[in-house]
Amino acid sequence: MSLASERGAMPADSEVMLELQDVSHHYSSRRDSFDHGVHHILDRVSLQLRRGETLAIVGRNGAGKTTMLRLMAGIFRPVSGRVLRRPGSSCALLSLGLGFQDSLSGRDNALLSAMLQGASKREAQAFLAEIQAFSELGDSFDEPVKTYSSGMRARLSFTTALMTRVDILLIDEVLSVGDAAFREKALQAMQARISGDQTVVFVSHAEAQVKKLCDRAIWIEGGQLRAEGTPKAVFEQYRPGPPAGKTA
Repeated sequence: MSLASERGAMPADSEVMLELQDVSHHYSSRRDSFDHGVHHILDRVSLQLRRGETLAIVGRNGAGKTTMLRLMAGIFRPVSGRVLRRPGSSCALLSLGLGFQDSLSGRDNALLSAMLQGASKREAQAFLAEIQAFSELGDSFDEPVKTYSSGMRARLSFTTALMTRVDILLIDEVLSVGDAAFREKALQAMQARISGDQTVVFVSHAEAQVKKLCDRAIWIEGGQLRAEGTPKAVFEQYRPGPPAGKTA
C-alpha cells in the first residue's frame, strides 16, 4: 500500500503531516523463539505527527523503532493498517549508510540525495559547498563513500537533509555518532531548525538529547505504545533495559 494511494485519506486537520492508522508489521524468521516463525514488530499502532512538532521514539533495541521510521518514510509497507503523509510533503530518513551508493563520492551522493528530497539539479548543486563545509569532510567529500567511517557517513547524511530543508525529518540515532564537537554543532543546528516549522521524528537512547530537542515522546515496547507525553513523563516510565532481540 503506497503513500501516494492513501493521500486522499489524510485527516481534514491541516496541521497533521503524517499519520499511522492501526499499523501492524511483522516478518518471517527461522528463530524458534518467535511465534511460529513470525517476528511481530508493531501491533496496531496509531499516532499523528503535527506540523512543526518534534516527536521522540524511545524503546529497547529490537522494539521496532527503526522499523517504524522506515514505514513512515515509505521504505516498508505495513502488513496491515495505513501510513499517510500529507500530499506534496518531502521526507528524509537519516540512518547510517541508508540510501548511499558506495561507489559514488560524497559530493555525488549529496547531489542525488538533495534531488530525491525534491530539489532541482540546479538547487542541489547550489547546496554542495555548504554541505561540504558543514559536514567537515574536506577533500573526502570527493572520495567514494565506501571509504567513509560511520561518523563521516552520519555527517554527510545529516548535513544533506539539513541543508535541503525537507518537510519531515526522520532521524535514527544519527546525532549520537561522531566526535563531540560535531554532535554539539548538529544539536545547535537542529535546535535552530526546530524553532521554525521543521517537523521531526527522532529515535534516540540519549535521554538528554530527547529532552533538549523534543516536545513529545512515545515509548514502544512489545510492538505497542506503552506511554505517550512529554519526554520527562515518558522517561519516568521507561528506562533502557537489556535488548529485546535482534534490532528491528
